[in-house]
Amino acid sequence: MPSENPESPDQDLEPFIEVDPSGRYGRYNDLLGSGAVKKVYRGFDQQEGIDVAWNQVKLTNFSQDPTVLKRLVSEIKLLQTLDNENIIVLYSFWMDIEKSTLNFITEACASGNLRDYRKKHRRVSIKAIKNWSRQILRGLEYLHTHEPCIIHRDLNCSNIFINGNIGKVKIGDLGLAAVVGKNHVAHTLLGTPEFMAPELYEEDYNELVDIYSFGMCLVEMATTEIPYSECDSIAKIYRKVTSGVMPQAFSIIKDPELKAFIILCIGQPRARPSASNLLQDPFLGVTSSEESDGST
Repeated sequence: MPSENPESPDQDLEPFIEVDPSGRYGRYNDLLGSGAVKKVYRGFDQQEGIDVAWNQVKLTNFSQDPTVLKRLVSEIKLLQTLDNENIIVLYSFWMDIEKSTLNFITEACASGNLRDYRKKHRRVSIKAIKNWSRQILRGLEYLHTHEPCIIHRDLNCSNIFINGNIGKVKIGDLGLAAVVGKNHVAHTLLGTPEFMAPELYEEDYNELVDIYSFGMCLVEMATTEIPYSECDSIAKIYRKVTSGVMPQAFSIIKDPELKAFIILCIGQPRARPSASNLLQDPFLGVTSSEESDGST
């Protein structure tokens, strides 16, 4: 017999904290992650009936320099046009003047970021690391060969996402990426110190800073340790990075081919291969055993 109270079916529904201007996307109060200028919440696309990630940037972070905000908005507009299976999809964005926030809706990955996923699954083979690596490099190749060239600048395992049930890896957190002209040179200091290439500190760099960061991601993927976690200050990390001192976690890695591949990625800027070149490296070649079991 149907309930006499028409409101009863809704009493157990989890309420949205806020809804986007179109009414399509709703935000829950569950925090999925947070960074220096951004928080990511669980969201829902009512039109498609799918989970999404609701990214929120506090505009007060840019109150001292409105040109940074203007650039951020223009770059997010560009990111909305990207189309690659290894790049997180950006669905929508808008500014909420009343709440002083910039919001953007992105694809959600069921298994979260690669850092947490790797910690959860302690036993991971070299084959799996190669599979993740190929996908990350395909995403970087797409960004770096895009017109205009896009440099991520903050690639690390916390902003690489995974759908663990199918092993699909995607690069995210492109909201602070640098869009650079034909000379592919950028001049702004941004990033996570443990993953930053030495030339980033000089504020004169190109897309190969992402290759260096990818090399440090490989260290973390192989060991579950964040590179240079032995340092207790940014200054100490800076001294080691600019002196070419490897992170302690590197010494844990046993596989000589993986170690050689990492060294290739974090070499001097002019010696660093492009993402396209790394995808052709023999280390990432698909072995006969991988072909037979359908791995990519």
